[in-house]
Amino acid sequence: MAHTYLKFNFGADEETVQQACQKLNVWKQAFRLDKKLLYKIERDDGAVAETAEVAENAEKSVSADRAKTKGKPRSATPAAEKSSSSAKSNIGLLIRLYFSTHEKLSEQRWVDRIPSEEPFKSASPQIIHQGQAEFEMTDKQFESLS
Repeated sequence: MAHTYLKFNFGADEETVQQACQKLNVWKQAFRLDKKLLYKIERDDGAVAETAEVAENAEKSVSADRAKTKGKPRSATPAAEKSSSSAKSNIGLLIRLYFSTHEKLSEQRWVDRIPSEEPFKSASPQIIHQGQAEFEMTDKQFESLS
């Protein structure tokens, strides 16, 4: 069976990644692509750790402000949004298409369709077919992601 990988780089746009995952789940259910279409989200570890630390600091400062004042408590979301936008995270989506050799036409249709749909258009799609130089590295990367 032939594998084809589609690599997308969404930058720091978490909402677009979630929309893309929802669209992939809909396609998996509608077209019965259970084991033929698999995807994994790749996050930059350093940025996620920074975002978590900044969010904790924002929560601590808000709780300290609440203790000082008896007025209406402020929400932590504006501080968390500022901190998460300042931390540069890199979110990628790695999709593996796994069709048998007699399903070449179906595989080609999905390779053409996925990058042309809305949440995937702006994510700089990269298509990696079996036999290309980057294929082994991408395969290992896909297997290592949880």
